[in-house]
Amino acid sequence: MRFDDFERMVQRLAKEVPAEFLEGVGSIEVSRKTMPHPTRADVFTLGECIPLPAEGDTGLEGIQSRTVLYHGSFAELASLDDSFDWRGEAWETLTHELRHHLEWRARAPDLEAFDWAAEQNFARADGEAFDPSFHLSGEAVAEGVYRIDDDFFLDITLGSIPGVIPFRWHGAGYTVAPPAGASLPAFLTVSDAAAPPPGDLVLALRPRAGLLGLLRRRPAGPPFQAVVPARPAGE
Repeated sequence: MRFDDFERMVQRLAKEVPAEFLEGVGSIEVSRKTMPHPTRADVFTLGECIPLPAEGDTGLEGIQSRTVLYHGSFAELASLDDSFDWRGEAWETLTHELRHHLEWRARAPDLEAFDWAAEQNFARADGEAFDPSFHLSGEAVAEGVYRIDDDFFLDITLGSIPGVIPFRWHGAGYTVAPPAGASLPAFLTVSDAAAPPPGDLVLALRPRAGLLGLLRRRPAGPPFQAVVPARPAGE
């Protein structure tokens, strides 16, 4: 289904949703993005509920979100299944994400931690100093995998920086070689992985907890950052 046709269909479906389920929903949108699942091959995120920061102390009533359906993800799944039901899957995804909206409003304090993590992520992208554990306040989408906006962070604890670091993404195994001079904590942005996320795919390397780690002074300035190419495991 073409993007324009899918968008019109989603807007028609939105009109079928009872009004009480739309309270606090700022918008229902369709994106061209493809959102691969971080650990499972042939699985794609079809939609999500994205909280919007409220200005001031507005209480529960001021908390809003936007619901987004990803046309690129629908198209990927449709290419794998000739019987893919675009309308049925769109309706299920839309209502599922609206339920998430109600859950967000019920867990309002959690939004503050997520907003803080988003601010820290902006600092990371700009090369400024940031808290090396900020990604742990993002959305946990799989074991050891956290999401902040379009960026995905694979949390890895190490005793020291090895010559090669293995990891898995979207059902496939990869390795990266940290550059010379890398030190913990480090944030390695991965390039060349198949089915990348819309934003950055980052290996967040943290030192293992322990007495030496507690005694070690945190270095001044931002954690180490670099862009590293991924190689399929076994190459």
